[in-house]
Amino acid sequence: MITEDKMRFSDSDLAEFKDLIIKKIEKAQSDLDLIKSAYMNDLNNGTDDTSPTFKAFEEGSETMSKEANSQLAIRQEKFLRDLKNALFRVENKTYGICRVTGKLIAKERLKLVPHATMSIEAKNMQR
Repeated sequence: MITEDKMRFSDSDLAEFKDLIIKKIEKAQSDLDLIKSAYMNDLNNGTDDTSPTFKAFEEGSETMSKEANSQLAIRQEKFLRDLKNALFRVENKTYGICRVTGKLIAKERLKLVPHATMSIEAKNMQR
C-alpha cells in the first residue's frame, strides 16, 4: 500500500501500469490504422451513373467524412503520443506523480486515464 506522502509508485505497481499502457498503445495503434485506412479509401460508392443531385450530396458527404476521419486521426495520434510519454515516465519511475502538486495521482484515476499527468485535485484547481 502506497501512501500519498511517498514519492513514487512501487516497482510492482509500475509494472502493472506498464502492462496496462502497452495494451492501450496496441489498441490505440490498431484504431489509428483503421481510421487511416478509412481516410485513404476513396469512398466511391458507385454513384457515377446516378442523378447529378445525388452525386453532389454524395461528394459533400465524402468530404465531411474525410474531414471527420482526419480529426479522429489527429486525436488518436495525440492519444498515442500521450500513452508513449506515460510509458516513458514508467521507465524512469516518475509515472503517476502529479505535475502540479507533486503528489501521487490516485491509482483508480490512472487505471481509467493511464496517460494522466495531473491529479483530480490539480484539475479542480484549474477551474
